[in-house]
Amino acid sequence: MAFKKDLPLLVLGILQDEGLHGYEIAKRIRDVSEKSLDVAEGRLYPALHKLELDGLIQAEWIEQDARPARKVYSLTEAGQSELSKQRKAWRAFADSVDTILSPDRLTKPSSIVRLPSWWLA
Repeated sequence: MAFKKDLPLLVLGILQDEGLHGYEIAKRIRDVSEKSLDVAEGRLYPALHKLELDGLIQAEWIEQDARPARKVYSLTEAGQSELSKQRKAWRAFADSVDTILSPDRLTKPSSIVRLPSWWLA
């Protein structure tokens, strides 16, 4: 899983719409990413536990008819704030990477490398 360190951010992003249980969080990450991101339970539950300890999500046991109760996770206010902060940082990072990978970056005035005069001598 190449996105291991980004898993907490992905969880916060998935939980921004509604509270979900662990299996559904993993399924939504897979579905929303069109199956390019797959989260193993062995990675998801430790991330959920840490997010809960950090106060970014909260968990509640929800009873179900004729089935075991499910632990449903939802964002706290601190989690919503952290998601907003991380979203801004992610966009800045993605924009920077996009600029670097863009084939026309060398023709944009802001990205032309200016060599010092001593280099040209």
